[in-house]
Amino acid sequence: MNDIALRAEHISKRYRIGRAEESYRTLRDTITDIACAPFRKIKGLFAGGHRGGDAAWTEFWALKDVSFDIRAGEVTGIIGRNGAGKSTLLKVLSRITEPTNGYAEIHGRVSSLLEVGTGFHAELTGRENIYLNGAILGMSRLEIKRKFDEIVAFAEVDKFIDTPVKRYSSGMYLRLAFAVAAHLDPEILIVDEVLAVGDARFQKKCLHKMEDVGHNGRTVIFVSHNMPAITRLCKRAILLEGGSLKEEGPAHKVVGSYLDAGHSNAAVREWADPAKAPGNDIVRLRAVRVRTCEGKTAETVNISETFAIEMEYDVLRPGCFLMPWHHFFNGEGTRLFETHDTDKHWRDRERPAGRYVSTTWIYGNLLSEGIIYVSSGLTKLRPAERMFHERDVVVFQVVDHNGDSPARGAWTGGIEGAVRPYFQWTTGMKPPRHVAPIAAQLTQATANQ
Repeated sequence: MNDIALRAEHISKRYRIGRAEESYRTLRDTITDIACAPFRKIKGLFAGGHRGGDAAWTEFWALKDVSFDIRAGEVTGIIGRNGAGKSTLLKVLSRITEPTNGYAEIHGRVSSLLEVGTGFHAELTGRENIYLNGAILGMSRLEIKRKFDEIVAFAEVDKFIDTPVKRYSSGMYLRLAFAVAAHLDPEILIVDEVLAVGDARFQKKCLHKMEDVGHNGRTVIFVSHNMPAITRLCKRAILLEGGSLKEEGPAHKVVGSYLDAGHSNAAVREWADPAKAPGNDIVRLRAVRVRTCEGKTAETVNISETFAIEMEYDVLRPGCFLMPWHHFFNGEGTRLFETHDTDKHWRDRERPAGRYVSTTWIYGNLLSEGIIYVSSGLTKLRPAERMFHERDVVVFQVVDHNGDSPARGAWTGGIEGAVRPYFQWTTGMKPPRHVAPIAAQLTQATANQ
């Protein structure tokens, strides 16, 4: 059996954009055109019709030589910036758009949700559209009937199921469209960023359903700008840039590359000119650094080692209660945690003018592998007022150099999760008398089958 569900071979798609060039038209030009129109029509009958002036067309390649394979049962994410070619690729894979060059092989029946209500007939009721979509997928009426109640319950449109869908709100339309696409047992489910128009509760419901579809061994292709959703649902991801395939591989690595684009991964950010530094006439930020226990700046931190985030700042006006803080985000943009100054020495003490260095120690075996972004700020208390907030001020990489982190134990495979703390485990062995009766019962049960 072929284990490839979908194969893209050198797919390219070209569009011609532009319009006919027209010069400024005077009133005399318009009157002349009206007077000559009957004669042009007669001439067109013999000359094959009138064609307008030369058009000024520009070629635009939405996709350029894209090739990849997706195995049966794989859940694959496709990511990239707006205009990268994601939606065009899905339309080609769904047989909606013909590629200019290349081809796609698809093994299995495909259900696509590329736009709200794709495949629905506006004049038909919700019930009729469910059966229509099932028939298009090649399902029998009995198969559709078995899934019908589940689809309606998921979409939450039971009161309107016999109403023409043209009268549905956009939310009802979306819920039913997704329910039909996900429940009618497609072997390949293709979903574009349509979930963005749903409310938060429905988005969560859809993500859970796509997880179930993937766990049931069906192939899912998912396009989204929601990076946590991509890394949660997908083992593998494909990154498009400018219509070309830039990278493919494990989802967390590809997402990390996408989010890291344009960043220097600098572990040090300094402001030599205080006039240009973040802050105001009370306090100015001068530097933020990632440091090892030895005091060296580091763009890479070993997963099991303690390290520090150092904030250097000038207090220009004395007599204020100040609180530095940091927010930590992973490569998918998820906020991991935040920490505020807990130094008891300054908790109820006004700061004299001068230069300060506040250091936050992050213990080893806490963060998971990947890119970490730090946003730093400082707040004046009594009353509370933010002095500055620098987003993604420093960036560093957490790595498991030798695979011997205590949190890993004997496991050598990948470990998912936003954090990777070390928890203590203990295992004891009970006396054999607890096991023997169970073993005997299992032996007897097997013999009776």
